[in-house]
Amino acid sequence: MNHKAELLQKIADKSVVVSIIGLGYIGLPLALRFTEKGFKVVGFDIDQSKIDHIESGQSYINYIHNETIAAAVNNGLKATTDFRQISQVDVIIICVPTPLSENKEPDLSFVRNTVQSILPFIQKGQAVSLESTTYPGTTEEELVSPFMEKDFSVGENIFVLYSPEREDPGNKNYTTATIPKIVSGHTKHCLEIAKNLYGSVVENVVPVSSTKVAEMTKLLENIYRAVNIGLVNEMKMVADKMGIDIFEVIEAAATKPFGFTPYYPGPGLGGHCIPIDPFYLTWKAKQSGIDTKFIELAGEINTNMPEWVIDKMKSVMNERGLDLQNAKILVLGVAYKKNVDDLREAPALEIIENLLHDNMRVDYHDPYLPKLPATRKHNLQLSSIELTAENVSKYDCILLITDHDNVDYNLLLNSGKLIIDSRGRLRGAYENVITA
Repeated sequence: MNHKAELLQKIADKSVVVSIIGLGYIGLPLALRFTEKGFKVVGFDIDQSKIDHIESGQSYINYIHNETIAAAVNNGLKATTDFRQISQVDVIIICVPTPLSENKEPDLSFVRNTVQSILPFIQKGQAVSLESTTYPGTTEEELVSPFMEKDFSVGENIFVLYSPEREDPGNKNYTTATIPKIVSGHTKHCLEIAKNLYGSVVENVVPVSSTKVAEMTKLLENIYRAVNIGLVNEMKMVADKMGIDIFEVIEAAATKPFGFTPYYPGPGLGGHCIPIDPFYLTWKAKQSGIDTKFIELAGEINTNMPEWVIDKMKSVMNERGLDLQNAKILVLGVAYKKNVDDLREAPALEIIENLLHDNMRVDYHDPYLPKLPATRKHNLQLSSIELTAENVSKYDCILLITDHDNVDYNLLLNSGKLIIDSRGRLRGAYENVITA
């Protein structure tokens, strides 16, 4: 039996059954895209609440509408926690988290647990694709090796692919369909499967020669951003000491039509990729005897930004004669970026925790997060307050961390006593606004 030809034919006539493991910010949009293009899709997740939401046609991600989920379910999208159903699918796409340990080392437990969960049900002729961001060599170590130990022949009767996710949650200009997709395979046959599979749902696929190249490509993309954000964060601190508006400097520099790409400072890095991915490479590089000093320095600067913002706030409050003991602080925006409900690695959580540790009274407002769920690092048990003139006027300071668009900033300007703006959203001649 020619397993490659059979799988390629199934992809071509859309009889292939695609499974997505991990129905979060990466897996769910991918599942919806495959369904939209006429494929039968089965989603897997260990979180029963996600399964319940999908089965009832309800979204659990703010920028994905209920109607989109309901339409996908009507078109055949299924969701389950039962990994035994892996034996009934043709393609398995793994979209699980790859966080850092407390020592900032790669934590591949989600990938490993997923592989162990599916191994008993893997069938000949299936393709398994990893999308989780990780260090070069992971696909070979964590997927290829276990399958070979089960006497599969990779590239002949099972196909191992790596295609790093490139989602940008909440971005209306670029979608799963329009973002070019890096694809790779362990063998040439695997790569052929990858090109045809992803090419059926993404407008432009970019094949590369190996899974290691694809893994390194994803790291380079995010390290490039992390290093440049680290640079501009350091420039912000220098400019602040010199009494210079760093946002005006960036805007002026961005008028140069070549050789400059604008990056903007903030209160610290958030999301699953940029705060984490650089450390995957630094860890792997150390195994090869290489110190990645440049990357580590940028990581150090970015990691320290929440504390810098707090120190800036305290300094301004002291200058204005405000008592820091039991000060009432309103944190505006807790998601890691504006217009999403994504809390992954959000610097606001660390900022709130540090303020509480300093005996300040802290509330927050975020239109996308009515309650703060427990995360791997934080369990703050707070609820979003309503933004009214009366409420806003009660706070000694408003700390703008995430500049969502659907916030009444005029209300803040008119009723807030002091606003520390870490995003440059309220730049202007306002006596009660200080850029941090």
